[in-house]
This record gives sequence, structure tokens and C-alpha cells, in this order.
Amino acid sequence: MPRPLGELEDAVMTRVWKWNRPVTVREVLEDLRKERSIAYTTVMTVLDNLHQKGWVRREAEGRAYRYEAVSTRAAYAAALMNEAWSQSDNPAAALVAFFGMMSEEQRRALTDAIRIVQLPETTTENPGSAEDHGGR
Repeated sequence: MPRPLGELEDAVMTRVWKWNRPVTVREVLEDLRKERSIAYTTVMTVLDNLHQKGWVRREAEGRAYRYEAVSTRAAYAAALMNEAWSQSDNPAAALVAFFGMMSEEQRRALTDAIRIVQLPETTTENPGSAEDHGGR
């Protein structure tokens, strides 16, 4: 399980995920500077750390690198939720509490996700099942 990203790591990864293409330190720096004062070397160090931790891959381009996300933000969020859930001594209670915290929009997203996950099971034919024989 990946450890949660730090605040600056998250700010950098947010851009890498949003842009969904290889990025340079300069591109990330220029976008971050819209919100904060930050040095080129700081962004370079953060991207290097993210590379060392396996969050991004990099490819040399001249004297610099282009960085690209290894996985999606959705996969990151899922891993964090899974890790938190697995730490519970009562996973069912943890899920009930989590569902209780959800907004109506989040509950709809959950319902849609469950439907998507179950879709392959409902469309896969199972020879010899009771359904194939009229329920007999």
C-alpha cells in the first residue's frame, strides 16, 4: 500500500494526473507558482522523490526528464481506502460508518460502481445453472 502523499507531493501529482501526459519540472513549476512561491529545485526534488517511490516514471529528454504517472488518482484513492478499511478490527462496522458519512451523490456513485463491478457476473453465461434450465 502506498503511503499517503504529502501536501506538496499531492499538489504535484494532481497536475500530473490532471494533464494525463508526460510533464516537465518547468511545466509543474509554472502551474504551482499560480498558487504559491516555490523554487525549481523544490519541484525537481519532489518529482525525483515521487519517481523513487514509484508514483511516476521518467524519461530523459535532453538534459531534463519528462515525468508520467504510473497509475491513476482513482487507483491511489482506492488503495488508501482499502488500507484504511483493512486496519479496522470490524470491517463491516467500518463500512457502515463510512457509508453513513457519504453524501447522496457519493451513494449514487457507490451504487453505480457496484453495478459496474457486478456487470461481468450478470452477463457471463454459466452452463448448467438453474437459470439456463428454466429455474429447475
